Amino acid sequence: QLLEAEAGLSLAQTQHALQLQQARAQMNNMVPKKQFEQLQTSLREEQCKAQQLQENLHWQAEQTCRQMARTQDEHERLLQAAVEQAEGLEHNLRSAEAVLAERVAQLKDALAQLSRNKLLIEDLREENRGFAVALQAAEQKQKSTEEKNQLLEEQASALKQLIGKITPASLS
Repeated sequence: QLLEAEAGLSLAQTQHALQLQQARAQMNNMVPKKQFEQLQTSLREEQCKAQQLQENLHWQAEQTCRQMARTQDEHERLLQAAVEQAEGLEHNLRSAEAVLAERVAQLKDALAQLSRNKLLIEDLREENRGFAVALQAAEQKQKSTEEKNQLLEEQASALKQLIGKITPASLS
């Protein structure tokens, strides 16, 4: 019984020594209480900072989303205005093209009329040259006729004078 008791005691002592060794190893791995409290305080502070940063980040994300929504609305408004302006400019361009096409047609008509008028003027010039030649011939003929008429008047006047001299002498 004594041997059994000694063996049990020896086994208990061995187990106790093993447990003591394990407890010492755990204690070596443990942090002192003051340092643990400091670490806990630091952890809480860091968690508060992390919470604040997370809240701040969330707030900034909301602000960024709002700003992006405003920016997108502004871009859409500007795009709509640009589209409307482009449509207006396109309408103005079409109107201007129509006016220009009408003006081109008018100018073509005017050019055709001008060409016809040019031909008419050329014909009139040709006719006028003919009239000028005919007028010159008529003037020449008139001059010639006037000269003959003058000669005839001079002859008639000389005949009258002669008759005027002959008639009183024959009457006497």
